[in-house]
Amino acid sequence: MTTQPIAYLCSEYPAVSHTFIFREIESLRKAGMRVHTASIHRPANLAIMTPAEQQEAEQTLMVLSESLPAMIKAHLHCLLKKPAGYLRMAARALKLFAKGPISPLKAVAYFAEAGILLQWLHRHQITHIHEHFANPTALVALLMKSYGGVSYSLSIHGPDIFYVVDSAMLAEKVRHAAFIRCISHYCVSQVMRITPTSEWQKLFIVRCGVDPDLYAVRKDPDNAVPSILCVGRLVPAKGQHILLEACNRLKQEGALFQLTIVGEGPDKESLEAYSAASTLGSSVTFTGALGQERVRNYYDKADLFVLASFAEGVPVVLMEAMAKEIPVISTRITGIPELIEHEEDGLLATPGDAEDLARQIHKLLLNPAMRRELGAAGRKKVIARYNQHRNNQEMVNLFQREGL
Repeated sequence: MTTQPIAYLCSEYPAVSHTFIFREIESLRKAGMRVHTASIHRPANLAIMTPAEQQEAEQTLMVLSESLPAMIKAHLHCLLKKPAGYLRMAARALKLFAKGPISPLKAVAYFAEAGILLQWLHRHQITHIHEHFANPTALVALLMKSYGGVSYSLSIHGPDIFYVVDSAMLAEKVRHAAFIRCISHYCVSQVMRITPTSEWQKLFIVRCGVDPDLYAVRKDPDNAVPSILCVGRLVPAKGQHILLEACNRLKQEGALFQLTIVGEGPDKESLEAYSAASTLGSSVTFTGALGQERVRNYYDKADLFVLASFAEGVPVVLMEAMAKEIPVISTRITGIPELIEHEEDGLLATPGDAEDLARQIHKLLLNPAMRRELGAAGRKKVIARYNQHRNNQEMVNLFQREGL
């Protein structure tokens, strides 16, 4: 396949919490696409990533790592190459804070970043850029489009962006995009809510996915004490405090289990304090942030996987656990019921309800046969609807549709 080169732009790439983007780009390249990558911020936790991710970081443009002289040179390049386009981009940046909700400082920063990226795009003869999450990085893409000669598309995940549609200028980002990839029916419905029906034809559902070979069925862990696993950033939206409360209830009722929480984040201190003050004690382990390979080792040891989230898109960690035939429990929110059908291929609890979550966990602790049944059904669901290879081919098809 001979294609024009495209760029993928993220606020942080590669990232421990967004390995699915790395895998998506790998799939596109295997399909014959030439994909260059750019990240606004230099990635954190690079030391614990896989060698392949570390190598990817070396080949990725780190926009904010560019020096001031390099930034000035980039902007001079853009000005001399297309003076009218440069003035249009400057006017668009001015409009961001004059008529929009963006502060002057942020508008200047986005303008500076756009100049660096434009020079990089010109160097690699790239005319299309794909941005993940529709966050402030998408405004940088919008500025580049106003310069001319560059189009952009978006992958929208949610749900955070749907809570701030006005301040995030989501409708404007969507209006100027070539196409929008939404990861779920829930996601596409929220984009439809803020866009005129005339723009719905450029909305496409392309689900995220996992590699069913990489996340192959684990052997029965044969744990004397059932192992519960939770993987996710330690932030309020992930509901780990509710998970600890539910497990504390179970512990007080005499249930035996070992809970492992993998991840890092601002809630770590309060989660550890709750654990220490409760009856959980040594029944809970906090591992901190881990790379892909070590996380897969924890999957292999788990009897069940729990994600008690309050806000999500469709969590890839649930897909990973299901692919390994680990029975999963999550909450009835946003796009999760599209992945998990209650008592068919997993269990769903009421969000924010520790008692109901404890009830669902207790079902699986007491019933190994149910664990096996739900685990097998979960893998079938992932293979049928969340297979990375099949879904990423749909991204290839979208880019080809745009003539890229």
